[in-house]
Amino acid sequence: MAGAVPSEARLRADARRNSEQIRSAAIGAFQGQGLTVPLEEVAKAAGVSKATIFNRFGGRIGLIEAVIEEVVASELFAVIDHTRTIDDVGERIAYYLTAIRDLQYRQPAFNDVLLQTYPHSQQLMEICRVGSEANEELIAAARASGALRPEFTAGDLHALVVDNALALKHGKRPPRADYDRRTMYLLDGIRGHSSASGGR
Repeated sequence: MAGAVPSEARLRADARRNSEQIRSAAIGAFQGQGLTVPLEEVAKAAGVSKATIFNRFGGRIGLIEAVIEEVVASELFAVIDHTRTIDDVGERIAYYLTAIRDLQYRQPAFNDVLLQTYPHSQQLMEICRVGSEANEELIAAARASGALRPEFTAGDLHALVVDNALALKHGKRPPRADYDRRTMYLLDGIRGHSSASGGR
């Protein structure tokens, strides 16, 4: 019995080490390839078996929920928080849309969240809910101020963001310079007349 405690301690330490290795590997894989990356790749990067991922996290959804804060949620929420600090509504919409499209370009996992690839994940659905509320809040303020075309709605913004997610996930990835140029075209297209004529 005397040797049992050190043995159990070692097992617990091994379990913690495995969990942290899996978390680290998952963050890198999800940020680089999106949430649909094969779990075999995560396991290989972590130096464990795929079964160990299931034992520690219960499968893909559990693993995603264990790391989604670091992968994308914290950065998205930071964008939303900063957007709310910008006084000028035209500048607010320009910052928000540019930042969201930048996040889409850099973080494939964000596009999987937007496309609700894993609708059974409560955490991912909560991220979508927070994002939708921010969209509605922003568009309401921008339309009221005349910063946007009067017919442009929160649904239109949602559709543009989702269409971009689909293009980035399933289409050919454009060069960054072309992508940023198209962001400017998009902003020009949705701006209200007062904003478009006097804001640049």
